[in-house]
Amino acid sequence: MSERRVVISVDMEGICGVSSWVQVSPPEFGGLVSGTEYERARTQMTLEAAAAAQGALDAGATDVLVNDSHDTMRNLLADLLPDGVRFTSGNDKPLSMVQGVQEAGVVGLLFVGYHARAGSVRGPLAHTWNGFVRDVRINGVSTGEYGLNALLAGHYGVPVLFASGDDVAMGEISAELGGQVVTVAVKEGLSAFAAAHLHPREATRRIHEGARQAVQNAAQAQPHTTRWPAAVQLSLNHQARADAAERVPGVTRVDGVTVGWESENAYHLFQTFRMLAKVAEVRLDG
Repeated sequence: MSERRVVISVDMEGICGVSSWVQVSPPEFGGLVSGTEYERARTQMTLEAAAAAQGALDAGATDVLVNDSHDTMRNLLADLLPDGVRFTSGNDKPLSMVQGVQEAGVVGLLFVGYHARAGSVRGPLAHTWNGFVRDVRINGVSTGEYGLNALLAGHYGVPVLFASGDDVAMGEISAELGGQVVTVAVKEGLSAFAAAHLHPREATRRIHEGARQAVQNAAQAQPHTTRWPAAVQLSLNHQARADAAERVPGVTRVDGVTVGWESENAYHLFQTFRMLAKVAEVRLDG
């Protein structure tokens, strides 16, 4: 039997029961955090990843890699994952949230715990990458982490098969990536910091079934792409951040808070975005 490998990218903001930054902030950094709430959220994050992994295995996947994709990327409680599943840990990964899609034999990418893009109305904890990216536009189309990750996976010929998270994010993913992506909404966004949630066990049940269905139909899915070369614009929340980003070779200033560049492929696009997001981490107090 040929290999049918699957990668699961699991974030935390879209997990059932989560609606506050307090719940998703590792307490090691201090500030407005709660160790108790974080532990609950990371447990549910792991259970939802485990449900997707078991669904993929039930559909015939021969290997499942769960890629911890939230914050420090050291959140998973690995002993709650199904036996035989591999996982990543650590945030300095070459492909970040989709590490593993470059491996031979990968037939699909699954998103678990995903959230809406920055600025989305009713999207709980909606953001893109960090707190100061306001918008990312690729060939004029606004996208979020889901779009960036889908394009990078597509660079390696890997389609997105499944996504779970809040209903706003699921709508955005369906609109951008198409009906081939099986989506499961585990909560309904009420505002930036409120949601109506499924029971956690119902959420994992639906994720398991959705992932099983998605992987079962993987042969019909197509990798996500766009028009190349792609024109990319990145809008930030302060002109000082754009000042810093503009100094990167190949990057031009579009307006007070926006920079732009052109990418020949998704790998260049993703790594340029990632670099600019880091360069823009400047002090705003002079």
